[in-house]
Amino acid sequence: MRAVIQRVKSASVKVDGELVSEIGSGLLIFLGVAHNDTEKELEYIANKVANLRIFEDADGKMNLSLLDTGGSALVVSQFTLYGDCRKGRRPSFIDAARPEVANDLYEQLISLLNDMNISTHGGTFQAMMDVELINDGPVTILLDSDKQF
Repeated sequence: MRAVIQRVKSASVKVDGELVSEIGSGLLIFLGVAHNDTEKELEYIANKVANLRIFEDADGKMNLSLLDTGGSALVVSQFTLYGDCRKGRRPSFIDAARPEVANDLYEQLISLLNDMNISTHGGTFQAMMDVELINDGPVTILLDSDKQF
């Protein structure tokens, strides 16, 4: 499982011009699910997202987590995080999970974060989405449950 996490002042998702979800200060999380991902990988990502200390404390140091700040999360499914561009010019998505598996784990991540008292919203699975955000920093973190980076 892979996640691109961006610290934001605000973020929103629209589908066909209609607002689906929006958050204020918090994290925008683009989530890619691999074909072999399980709840183990899901729990790793959820715990990292909730506890990642990338918000500034009173001294201006990145020392606070989403749990500490009371910020929100917006999770957007993005299978292209498993695009393999090493051969040719067209990405291969062979490592990405099938939609039914990916959607289940995507929905579970939203539920897990909500269960941790993080106000969490999602986009629309398998839809063409317009994602708008105001980066805060910018701060962008890459997570991989296989710890490849």
